Amino acid sequence: MQRPYLLSTDTPWHQFPPLDKALKYPDGLLAIGGDLHVQRLVHAYKQGIFPWYSDEQPILWWSPDPRMVLFPERLKVSRSLRKNIRNGGFSVTLNHAFLDVIAACALVVREEQEGTWITEEMMEAYYALHQQGIAHSVECWFEGRLVGGLYGLGLGRVFFGESMFSLMSNASKVAFSVFTRQLQAWNYALIDCQVHTTHLESLGAETIPRTLFRQLLDSHCEQDSCLSSAKKQLAMTSFFNHSSE
Repeated sequence: MQRPYLLSTDTPWHQFPPLDKALKYPDGLLAIGGDLHVQRLVHAYKQGIFPWYSDEQPILWWSPDPRMVLFPERLKVSRSLRKNIRNGGFSVTLNHAFLDVIAACALVVREEQEGTWITEEMMEAYYALHQQGIAHSVECWFEGRLVGGLYGLGLGRVFFGESMFSLMSNASKVAFSVFTRQLQAWNYALIDCQVHTTHLESLGAETIPRTLFRQLLDSHCEQDSCLSSAKKQLAMTSFFNHSSE
C-alpha cells in the first residue's frame, strides 16, 4: 500500500518526493514530518506543496489533484458585491495587521472541521515569512474595525492564498475581490486557492490538473513580484466603477 514520504528535521529543505507520489486518499497527502523553516516552506510552495495539519498531528504536506485556482482576470463580482465594494463603507489595506488577520483566521469555525489547522507553530512560521516580505495580509475595515481579510504568500507572479475570515457579511469577499483586481493590475498570473470551495467558485475560481498547475508555477514563480512588506491602501472604486461585469 502506498504511504506518504517521511521527512525529518534533518531532511534537506529542497527534498520532497515527486507530486505524482501524492496519495489519492486522502487526496494529495504527499509527505509527513520535517519543519516549517522559511527555506523549506518557500521551496514547497514553488513545487505546488503546502502544509496543513492539526495540533495533535505531525506536519502534513499536501498537493491535491485537481488544484483550485483563480486567474485574476476571471474574477466574478456580482452586482450586490460590487455595490458593497463601492458603497458599503469598507476600506481595504495590504500588510497593515498581519498577526491580527492570521489570528482571526485561526478562530473561524469551518464546516466539517473540528478545531483549527492554524497552529501556534504555523503562526510563527508565517510571521517569519511576513518579516521577510514573503507572506502578506489583506485587511477589510469598517468604521476602524477589522472585520475581514485573508493572508498568503507572494512568490513571483503567483499569490498562494492560505485562509480568510469574515466578521461582517461579505467582508472577506470585499477584501478578496479588491486584492484580486490589484493583483491583476500588477500583472499577476495566478492565485492558488488550494482546494475547492463554493465560496471561491462563486468568485470565479476553477479547478485545473495538478500537472498544469505545476507548469504555471515553473513559469511564474521566479519572476519579479510587485508585492512587498510595505503597508498600502488598496484602491476601491477605480476597479469597480461600472454597474455590471
